[in-house]
Amino acid sequence: MIGRVIKFYNSFFFVRAEGKLIPCKLRGLLKRDKKVGSAVCVGDFVKISQLKDGSGVIENVQSRRNFLIRPPVANVDRVLLTFAVDAPKLHPLLLNRFLVLAEQSAIGEVIICVNKTDLSADENFLSEYEPLYRVVRVSAMTGAGVAELRKILSAGVTVLAGPSGVGKSSLLNAVDKNLRLKVGTVSEKILRGKHTTRVAELIEYGGGFLVDTPGFSAVDLAEAGLDKNNLRHCFKEFTEFATGCKFRNVCSHSHEPDCGVKLAVERGDIMRERYAAYLTLLDEVGTAR
Repeated sequence: MIGRVIKFYNSFFFVRAEGKLIPCKLRGLLKRDKKVGSAVCVGDFVKISQLKDGSGVIENVQSRRNFLIRPPVANVDRVLLTFAVDAPKLHPLLLNRFLVLAEQSAIGEVIICVNKTDLSADENFLSEYEPLYRVVRVSAMTGAGVAELRKILSAGVTVLAGPSGVGKSSLLNAVDKNLRLKVGTVSEKILRGKHTTRVAELIEYGGGFLVDTPGFSAVDLAEAGLDKNNLRHCFKEFTEFATGCKFRNVCSHSHEPDCGVKLAVERGDIMRERYAAYLTLLDEVGTAR
């Protein structure tokens, strides 16, 4: 039978199939496949064989529409990149890491969600991102913006991704109190959130699913298949201006002369902050082993 992986917990993949939630183990061949993106993950459609004791064995994984490596989730419709302006403070470079990862993963819709807007009004710089991405401002504490968020999450599979402590679980509780997700607080000592959501899980909501994922603060872009040759394609505003590059097909938009992207930065057509993030990430993937 064909089912969908809802969560991974305690060494079992829990698969929703024919109205039942079946705990499953992997067939031996799948266990030995260590390549990135090849292992079974939440969101996968899988073929399973059911055993007499009610458990199952995953025989194979169906073709994926897309795959988000961090957090590992497959076949999603949108990613809600969730950040807080303060507590923990939003770092532009980290925001751009997540945006690059989402672009590389070929997710259809990418939304920047800013939580905890009740704690700070210092978020004007995000308006510069609005020509590129939809930006939603919410507060799980006051309820501001939650109605708009409900509309976004009304269908399909939505992944909430972002650093620890930004309140992803709190947001889901504000959207629907019945979700009953465990909510943690930000550690005042180190201003990094505690990992309160232990496993990724597809949570039924309306006509679709939500995926709340363990918080994390580092993204390995090289592991996601990014290198100095393809990183530029994940900055979608570069495309228009790259046609003006002297070395159009190979220009890295960093050191080459007569670069259309660099000229656009000088004119203010491309955000300097975004371009600075690009150069930092380009150096990172260029030196990755």
